[in-house]
Amino acid sequence: MNSLAADAGERTLFYRTGGAPSLALGMARIFSKTGGGPAILAFWYHFAIMFEALFILTIIAAGTRVGRFMLEDLAGHAYPGLRSVWGMLATSAVMVTAWGYFLYQGVRDPLGGINSLWPLFGIANQLLAAIALCVGTTIFVKMHRARYMWITGVPLVWLVTVCFTAGWQKLFSPEPRLGFLAEASRLQSALDAGTVAAGRIAETQATIFNDRLDAAVCGIFLLLVTVILIDSIRAWVGILGGSREAKVDEAPFVPSRLQVEEL
Repeated sequence: MNSLAADAGERTLFYRTGGAPSLALGMARIFSKTGGGPAILAFWYHFAIMFEALFILTIIAAGTRVGRFMLEDLAGHAYPGLRSVWGMLATSAVMVTAWGYFLYQGVRDPLGGINSLWPLFGIANQLLAAIALCVGTTIFVKMHRARYMWITGVPLVWLVTVCFTAGWQKLFSPEPRLGFLAEASRLQSALDAGTVAAGRIAETQATIFNDRLDAAVCGIFLLLVTVILIDSIRAWVGILGGSREAKVDEAPFVPSRLQVEEL
């Protein structure tokens, strides 16, 4: 590890966050074999660190913006006054506070923060894509009926099948290494039986809390996407069956300047 740290231009790779000794260094070693030898390994290492940091930050930024928009739109149906600058600020504060809790938890508890979020990252990321596909399919149905809905409908079916299966397993699998609740129950049973070492009681209690928190958040994710999916299907059936108006609220198509010049 000391030799690898020296090659990467670091003092040490122990206790480094962000996957430095695994993901970033592994990518750097692969890229350095394409040319430049060991001398360029440090460059690729820091490039991978920057790439990973930007990836995480953009995911959080996108999730915050989408969450803010959905919360403002939902609350705006009940209170139209929220569809304003003040509503935007209020819903933004709610979403940032939600993220801030996990950040605070990560500072206060070494077992919190990223350890709480990471098990949900894959499910949450792909469920966000499922929401986008629901919106895209609805637009296709409104504009072209069933002609093009398969373009977004097929990947939507795949995402919903995979993500809901994974989410169900993370919630209710009896295997502690897979299910949040099963892992929490196993650790709680060990605490009740007194088989946990005194020095690990606080760590075990934090892990139990994280598992139950992950289970609750995962269940909320699945519930919200289920509501969106059901409402989308209701809209598709109504439009295709003729009982609902195919009203398009999106901005109309405007040919680009280059296309107009060609015409």
